Amino acid sequence: MFKVISIAILTIIAFQQPAFAEREMASADALIKIEQRGLSSAKPAHLRKLLNRESLPDATAVSYSRNWIKQQPKAVGGKQWECLAEALYFEARGESVKGQFAVAEVILNRVDSPRYPNSVCGVVHQGTGKKYGCQFTYTCDGNPESIHEPKAFTEVGKVAKLMISGAPRALTDGATHYHTGRVKPKWARKFPLTAEIGTHLFYRQPTRLSQN
Repeated sequence: MFKVISIAILTIIAFQQPAFAEREMASADALIKIEQRGLSSAKPAHLRKLLNRESLPDATAVSYSRNWIKQQPKAVGGKQWECLAEALYFEARGESVKGQFAVAEVILNRVDSPRYPNSVCGVVHQGTGKKYGCQFTYTCDGNPESIHEPKAFTEVGKVAKLMISGAPRALTDGATHYHTGRVKPKWARKFPLTAEIGTHLFYRQPTRLSQN
């Protein structure tokens, strides 16, 4: 009797296996489609960051102090790292480490925004060619871009490496603009202030600007 029951059970399982396999295939297809939709909707800059992400010492352990930065290995990198490091050198080498990270956030926030070029070098050199018509003054002020402080460049180079490698952007709340307290650009009256770090004030460009 037990033998008959076992045969019956095996027969049922045999008939159910194709249906089970079909359901598994359908589930796999559905997951693949969901993943494809997610990839197609992701910003190119975000995908590049995922594909090119370099390992951090520990992204959650980043410390905005010079002692911590000194302990990090000397940074080297490609063209995008070089552009970010140079921007930090000319724009923020006199700032605290926290201030340097904040300026780096602005540049990378612009890279992720559809309003700006989708590379670090593109953002940094946007508008360069016309004197004082660029986004970052050092690229179009007519002065040679010479690095005379190698220690300062080593420091900002480490900051640039960490940021390109995926360090958290936790300082400026998505800021895309900044200026020193010595100037008052017109856009600062319309953009929400998100942070004040060192001599710089940081702002996030609104999705829509008021007509008033």
